[in-house]
Amino acid sequence: MANLKEVRIRIASVQSTQQITKAMKMVSAAKLKRATNAIIQLRPYATKLKDILGNLSASLEGSSSPYIQEREPNKVLIVVVSSNRGLAGAFNMNVIKAANNLIAEKYSDQFAKGNVRIAAIGKKSQDFFEKRSYNMLGNNNEVYAALTFENVTKITEGIMAGFEKGEFDKVEVIYNRFKNAAVQFVTTEQLLPLPKAEPTTVKASNIDYILEPSQEQIVEQLIPKSIKIQLYKALLDSHASEHGARMTSMDKATENAGDLLKALKLAYNQARQAAITTELSEIVSGAAALNG
Repeated sequence: MANLKEVRIRIASVQSTQQITKAMKMVSAAKLKRATNAIIQLRPYATKLKDILGNLSASLEGSSSPYIQEREPNKVLIVVVSSNRGLAGAFNMNVIKAANNLIAEKYSDQFAKGNVRIAAIGKKSQDFFEKRSYNMLGNNNEVYAALTFENVTKITEGIMAGFEKGEFDKVEVIYNRFKNAAVQFVTTEQLLPLPKAEPTTVKASNIDYILEPSQEQIVEQLIPKSIKIQLYKALLDSHASEHGARMTSMDKATENAGDLLKALKLAYNQARQAAITTELSEIVSGAAALNG
């Protein structure tokens, strides 16, 4: 009977877990819809801005903007975009591993000299790198409470100011790029200095823009705008990827709980049958003893 009681407790526990994972999957599905809409709406704007910079790339050569000046990457900032919560499979660990690999493969000398800093966006990456005594730049976890362009711009402007002052010579961002609920790609992009843009359409080089006040002044305004949009897009991509990964993870957890329930119910029925058989044997033996 003790075995039966233990199995009943385990069945109740798994059923409760299954209900929780189902609920979390539904919540993530609803959040995923909103997050997907946000990144889908931004992508055409970000792509068009990149196209314009590509078509005006001649103006970048003589631009005085500090954000396109190439320098020897003696000091490096790596922006690691994760989430504040777990239960999303390998979502957070993938970007953390990518950051560690980037440091080991590309910036090992700078890291050995203490010239690699981490700007974590998301509690999971913040906690990981802080516990390992990495050189951190601020705490940006609260941005997910209101993921707006204005709030992300505050982070980007701080990074741009540091680059302009020479606190770091190169900035790279690592995040999960959203494809669909089941697929996210870990992506590394150079944020600063702004990479030389190239036209993304076949006939883009033939486009003739009418610009006022001047092409140079327009480019000077587009460069900071492009940097801010790039980081904002990375966060929106990561936000959508997080909910997609969590929805997929909870779906798998629900499925696994169902399989475990089947196994536990089978074990319960076998234990119950064994208990009934034992009781019948004891009754028959007792009756035989009384008659004998």
